[in-house]
Amino acid sequence: MNRTEFIIATAIVLFVAFCMGWFANWLVHRFTRVLPSDVGELERMSQELHDAEETRDQAITYLQQREAELTNQLTQTEAELSATMDGLREARQEAEMLRNELSKVRT
Repeated sequence: MNRTEFIIATAIVLFVAFCMGWFANWLVHRFTRVLPSDVGELERMSQELHDAEETRDQAITYLQQREAELTNQLTQTEAELSATMDGLREARQEAEMLRNELSKVRT
């Protein structure tokens, strides 16, 4: 193989490599290109996702506030119950003392 044949063979190999690269690039862009309708749909989906996340955050905030209110209300109710039970206990003791004194007075 002389110098001219070697240059021609190298040129052909480089041209074939270029053609294969161009074809591969065309295939990749053909299958991965984003259509304008796809962009619109992606924007709509991202907006819906953003709205859903905001709604979720609002729901979590509402639930946390409601839980705090209910916990506070439960604590108050338990304190009232405890005070009422103490008052009832004292009233029963006083009633028992009065019954004992009344029975002593009668006898």
